[in-house]
Amino acid sequence: MNQYEIAILYDPGLEVDLTKAEERVKKIFTDLGGKILSTDNWGKKKLTYPIKKHEHAVYVFYQVSIDPKNINQVESILNITSEVIRSLIVKQDLKEIAKIEKLKQEKKQKNENRKIDTNSEETTEDNKKS
Repeated sequence: MNQYEIAILYDPGLEVDLTKAEERVKKIFTDLGGKILSTDNWGKKKLTYPIKKHEHAVYVFYQVSIDPKNINQVESILNITSEVIRSLIVKQDLKEIAKIEKLKQEKKQKNENRKIDTNSEETTEDNKKS
């Protein structure tokens, strides 16, 4: 199974009752043997250009693990689902994700080291003044 990030733009009229539409989309993934790893709801945003006469859409991103054979079916079902204005499916590069996570860890470690160095310098200066 491969991991995919699926961006879905929902009809803005569904903002109040988005749960039914989300459940329908999640059912599409699970019926085709997929597993939802995470969901990120960005809320209602203005579109750069009108899509199907809509100026706004509700952005929801899904991290899904699914068999590559079924991804075309997911795409075709999403295209005919009335609640979905637009969707985009991107295969995730796991090596690149691991590399990004490693860089984040290194940056965090550097920031922690800077805080420790700054605190030790302040303590040394306070001791000199006394």
